Amino acid sequence: MERKVALVTGASRGIGRAIALTFAQNGYDVIINCLKSADALASLERQILSMGVRCKSFIGDVGSPSFVELMFRSIEKEFGTLDVLINNAGISYVGLLTDMTPSDWKMVMDTNLSSVFYCCSKAIPMMLKKQSGRIINISSMWGTCGASCEVAYSASKGGMDAFTKALAKELAPSGITVNAIACGVIDTEMNSCFSEEELEALAVEIPIGRFGAPEEVADFALQIAKGNAYLTGQIIHLDGGYL
Repeated sequence: MERKVALVTGASRGIGRAIALTFAQNGYDVIINCLKSADALASLERQILSMGVRCKSFIGDVGSPSFVELMFRSIEKEFGTLDVLINNAGISYVGLLTDMTPSDWKMVMDTNLSSVFYCCSKAIPMMLKKQSGRIINISSMWGTCGASCEVAYSASKGGMDAFTKALAKELAPSGITVNAIACGVIDTEMNSCFSEEELEALAVEIPIGRFGAPEEVADFALQIAKGNAYLTGQIIHLDGGYL
C-alpha cells in the first residue's frame, strides 16, 4: 500500500517536531521545513528516516512566496503528491503595540498568516488531482479571544481561523477538509520569554492545571488527518479548558 505524504512547516522544534515524528511513526512519508535551524532539522530528518519512511527537509522562509514555489516544485518532483498539509510555522511578538515597528508586524504576519496562503495555494492543486486531502492549521486560543501585549500574534491567528473557515467551504465539494487546532498554552520554547513566576501563574489559570504537551497536539493532528471526512471548517480548541 502506498504511503501517504505529509508536509509540516516549522518542524525543527516544539509542536512541529512532535507532529512530524508522530506522522512518521504512523507510516507517513514526511516533508519537514524550518527557517534556519539546519542542525535540528537534519537531526529530525535522520530520526524519521530511521523509522523506515521517506523524509525530505527544506530550509527556508514559508513567508516568502518564491521559496514556497521552489519547495513545492521539488515536492511534486520527488513525491508526486501531498495528502496532508500542516501549517505550523509561527513566531510570537510580546510587547506593547506602540513599541512594535512595521517590520516587526510584517514579519509576524508573513510567517503566521501569509505562509498559510502560500502553502495552501500550492498544495491544493496536488490534492485536487485525487479529490482528497487534509489541511490542518495550527492556530491559538488567542486568535479567538486576543492576548494583551500580543496583538500582532492574536491578529495573525484570528486571520488564520477565518481563512480556515472560508477555505473549508471552498474545498468541501472536492473532498479536501480544512480545520484548525486552536492551541492553549503548550510547553514549548515559545514561552521562554516568560519568567518562572509568570508561567506558574498562567498554569494556575488553566482548569486542567498544566500546560499542554507538543505530543498532545501532534496526536490530535493525526486524529484529524486520519479521521472523519465530514469534519471541516472547524476551529477546535485544545486548551485544557482555558476558554
